[in-house]
Amino acid sequence: MNKGMRIYYDQELDYLTIFVGEPRLNYGEDISEGVTIFKDQNSNEIIGIGIQEFKEKTNSLNEIELKLPFKISFFQN
Repeated sequence: MNKGMRIYYDQELDYLTIFVGEPRLNYGEDISEGVTIFKDQNSNEIIGIGIQEFKEKTNSLNEIELKLPFKISFFQN
């Protein structure tokens, strides 16, 4: 199974979202101030993360290291 990653950054809102896999119905759960995880509506599997005030939370946009609250596995067939 090839799971893609979708990354979107909204400069005006300074909001970064990262989703893994195909788009599916989901809901958000705030896990800390400005950080939301997105879960599959049916399975409750974590499928994404949203980070408010992203630029403020990074030292440099050239080198970004995110510590996600979940593991992402990529399998190659």
